[in-house]
Amino acid sequence: MLVMLAVGVQAQTLKELQAQQKKYAEEIENTGKMIKQTKQNEKATENKLNLINQDIRTRKKLINSINQEIVALDQEQSRLQGEQSRLEAELDSLKRDYAHLVQLTHYADMQQSPLLFLLSAKDFNQLFRRVRYMREFAAYRQEQVARIEGVKADIQIQSNLIQDNRKEKDSALKAQQRERDQLARNERKQKAMLQDLKKKEKELIAKQRQQQKKIDELNKQIERAIARQVDRKQQLTKEQELIAGGFAANKGRLPWPVEKGFISGHYGKHQHPVYENVTINNKGVYIQTTAGSDARAVYEGEVTTCMVMGSTYAIIVQHGNYRTVYTGIQTPSVKPGEKVKAKQNIGRIASNPDDDNKTELQFQVWEDRTLLNPELWLAQ
Repeated sequence: MLVMLAVGVQAQTLKELQAQQKKYAEEIENTGKMIKQTKQNEKATENKLNLINQDIRTRKKLINSINQEIVALDQEQSRLQGEQSRLEAELDSLKRDYAHLVQLTHYADMQQSPLLFLLSAKDFNQLFRRVRYMREFAAYRQEQVARIEGVKADIQIQSNLIQDNRKEKDSALKAQQRERDQLARNERKQKAMLQDLKKKEKELIAKQRQQQKKIDELNKQIERAIARQVDRKQQLTKEQELIAGGFAANKGRLPWPVEKGFISGHYGKHQHPVYENVTINNKGVYIQTTAGSDARAVYEGEVTTCMVMGSTYAIIVQHGNYRTVYTGIQTPSVKPGEKVKAKQNIGRIASNPDDDNKTELQFQVWEDRTLLNPELWLAQ
């Protein structure tokens, strides 16, 4: 385990690890807000379980990052102590040299005074050399004193750094324990919720299948709307070609369609997180966020569609021959024909009172009539 952590530390500095921990802490705080916005009762729901699962995943990442920080702090402590030992050895050597130098000076003074040493010169050249020698000797003594004081100051700095490092490690160990305690509490909640949901599995599976039918019909409407737009076969303008090129070039770097949130449903086919015999086939990625949040365009483009889908809206934004789709909008703030910029708010995301006040956006990416995996387009 320590070897694996050490490898990770080599790739990340302490500052990077601490920045990472801040990000995870913000994600945990945001998930906590979503949990508070659920219906405040003891009833187990898939939404509550999903939020607890997200909290557990992020908290495990945070604990792993703290573990890496502790390893890095240990390595830094060893380096600082090694540097302090080197400086102390250098100081001892300088003190010995200086003591020897003082002894030599004292012996020379006993043999002959400096003045007699100068006056006993045979000629002016010898006198000049002796004056220069005495000056150089005095300067060397002063230099040795300065070096000793400098090394003492460096040792004090190293000592302060070691103390700071110990405090940081102590703080990291306390944070690690707090997160482990909270993780254990959340895992107990997770287990209890799973048990409660399993008791009413048949009822909830039937409800989930009904919801899936509605989602499938909504996705068909989106597919038909995009097909109609593509089939018009209008020639792209120079501006649209540039936008399409920029959109394609930003694959993997596009901003998220919400300011804060997490992926609550991944793209494609996968097993239901609770029911083993239920398969989900998501045509987009589902992103859960806090109530009152807005959806935002991931790139500049033009709104082509704003259509009612059940009790919410779906907004389609064209980026040349690419399109992004945002469904689950309660109140649109744009209209067809309007041009938008990256990160511009396009509508308030609906909160579903029948689903534990869940606030969730479905996001899709299309290239002409081909549905793409949006997770490959968003910045990680």
